[in-house]
Amino acid sequence: MPPDLRLLEAVEQIAHHAAEVVLRIYRSEFTVDTKSDATPVTLADQQAEALILEGLASLDASIPVVAEESVAAGRIPAIDPAGRFWLVDPLDGTREFIDRNGEFTVNIALIEDGAPRLGVVLAPALGLAYSGLVGHGAWRTEGSTRHPIRCRPIPESGLAVVASRSHGDERALDAFLAGQRVASRVNAGSSLKLCLLAEGRADFYPRLGRTMEWDIAAGHAVLAAAGGSVCRIDDGHALRYGKVGFENPHFVARGL
Repeated sequence: MPPDLRLLEAVEQIAHHAAEVVLRIYRSEFTVDTKSDATPVTLADQQAEALILEGLASLDASIPVVAEESVAAGRIPAIDPAGRFWLVDPLDGTREFIDRNGEFTVNIALIEDGAPRLGVVLAPALGLAYSGLVGHGAWRTEGSTRHPIRCRPIPESGLAVVASRSHGDERALDAFLAGQRVASRVNAGSSLKLCLLAEGRADFYPRLGRTMEWDIAAGHAVLAAAGGSVCRIDDGHALRYGKVGFENPHFVARGL
């Protein structure tokens, strides 16, 4: 097995271990706290991140890890945007977690020279996992069944558009889609939106609200490995990682 695929396999195992922690807390009577930026946080976020940090350090302690809860606590490693670093969101879709609708994910991505190289998105409550390695392909795993996935060409009937379940602005989205042939729209939580494009179930995901790099990096890696792209809305350039403050501009994700 090539070294990059062995690394992907190791990251998948780390994500599965974190998902076990998340799922155990999900099934309990957990409490919800509020961070300084007014976003919710639970014990699942914190314990899953600690496990992921330990696991990634065991693979290669020289690669810095930018992780959501660590950054919120002021622990921000020095990174070289032209080098390699990990982006980790231990529980993307905390609102979905709190609402118990199952659409939350564990996300781990490896960034190289500002672009996503490897990503794992695991939805423990749904029994789903997505993984991607640019240049090698992307996969969907459900239970013990694993198969390759690929973005689809846009159907003649029009775009299947994905929108955020918890952060939607319908008027802004309607204005952005004006003039496009839209066949359907579906709401989804967390980075699963990007994975829907990667597996050819949707075609277009405009994000017109605030996101952080760790929110989307793993899903972006899966999408890129499946043939898709994520570009800035302001200038059309490919979305890059390692930005000061780790905040993303508005972007649009596309399949083929």
